[in-house]
Formats: sequence, C-alpha cells, structure tokens
Amino acid sequence: MSIDAHFHCWQLARGDYGWLTPALAPIYRDVTVSDWQAQAIPHGVTGGVLVQAAPTEAETGFLLAQADANPAVLGVVGWVDLLAADAPARIEKLASHPRLKGLRPMLQDMDDARWILQPALAPALRAMAARGLVLDALVKSVHLPHMLTLARRHPDLQLVIDHAAKPGIAGGEWQPWADGMARLAAETGVMCKLSGLMTEAGSAPAPGAVRRWAEHVLACFGADRVVWGSDWPVLERAGSYARWWGETRQLLASLRPQEQAAIMGGNARRLYRL
Repeated sequence: MSIDAHFHCWQLARGDYGWLTPALAPIYRDVTVSDWQAQAIPHGVTGGVLVQAAPTEAETGFLLAQADANPAVLGVVGWVDLLAADAPARIEKLASHPRLKGLRPMLQDMDDARWILQPALAPALRAMAARGLVLDALVKSVHLPHMLTLARRHPDLQLVIDHAAKPGIAGGEWQPWADGMARLAAETGVMCKLSGLMTEAGSAPAPGAVRRWAEHVLACFGADRVVWGSDWPVLERAGSYARWWGETRQLLASLRPQEQAAIMGGNARRLYRL
C-alpha cells in the first residue's frame, strides 16, 4: 500500500489560516479528507498523514477529529505552542491520541532562522522525543545549518525535512541548498520528504522541472530516508495529483522495487510509527 505522507484539509470558516487568502486560488476553498481520497485512491494511495496548516491547537483538534472520522488518516502532524510554560503537559495530552504522530512549528514563517534553537524550547522538544513524536521541519535553505545543530542537540528527536527544504527551483536556486542538504544527510539521521517541489518550480512548471533537485535528495538521503508526499491541495498551485504521482514514478524508475516501495510507503510507516 502506498502512503501519502503529507496532505492537508481545511475549513476556511475556522479562520486561523492566516496565509490562505483569495489570492491563492484555486486552493482557497474548503478541502475534506474525502476530496483528498478522490485524488489519491486512483493511484493506489489508500492512507495518508494529515498535516497542520494553521499555528493553533484548535487546528490540531480539528485534524484529530478528521482522523477519528476517517481510517484513511493514518496519522496527524499537528501544532502546539512549544514556547508555552506548560508545553510538555500540552504535548503529553495531545500525544494521548493514538493518531497524533508529530508536531510542526511553522519555521519558515519565523523572523529568526535560529528560532528552534532557543533554550526555552528544550523542554518541549524533550517531551516530543519521549513520546516518539516526529518534528516536521517546515524550512528553507537558510534554516538547514540550524537543523544540523538541532539534530545534534536532540539525537533522540526524529526530524523530517518537509518539502526538501523548499529550494527556489523557479529561480534556479542550487546553493546553498544543495550543500546544506548533503551535509544534513551525511551527518545526521534526519529524513526528508519528497514533496512540495513542483510548487517551488512555479505555477506551470515544465515536465521534469524538479528532477535535478529530486535526484539530489535521493542521492543524499538514500532510499531508506526519503518519504513521498503530495502536499495536496497546495500542489494544485503548480499541477495535479496525477502529474506529481507520474513524475515521481519516473524519478524512482531506476531504483529497485523494494526501494521504490520504501519511499512510497514503507519509510512513512517507520517514520511515523503507523
């Protein structure tokens, strides 16, 4: 079974998606788990990890409710205020839900690229590690050196880089992204999501536009540390679920069947303990 390790759903009326505005048509609409299933099931993707899209604990509760209602949601990556004085207790409470598998601070939106390294966050990060929760790192190239420091400080905390650290493919960005990813892969046990790249390639990317960046991810992290995700419906800003699925299959075509199976599902099961 293939697993989509990164998809979203949202209800605009909830009102906490500050980034999601009418300017982001066509994704400025309500999106349900069933809508995602309609895209995923034709490609043999029957389960997925539902990831937060708003920096509120109410969002986490909303996502866990979706998981309760739909067994196709194998896990949830939520959000909690990691700086709250009672953050460890909040994490403990949320982690009592069996579908909560990780937390995602929206690091790309922080003014300080070193935000995740402040000492005040250490108790929350230790609490995450103790409960086996994954930290999904929504980062860009500027954050990669700090991810290296974070991984060294908290070796028991599983990290995964979302969207391959969002390289600026449309503008041809290669460095410092390429070296940052290579070093992170070589010196830590961090994993990486093969997701979001098509969106970084612009509104109408040419076929194969992301191949150079995707191949670098595969070369650096290897088939045992790369996890496939769609980032749907954000993906629709650049292409369709079917197109990303097809391009992924082409990217992985030279790998052994067991390596392809790992990237398309097995690694997600291991990462999130699904």
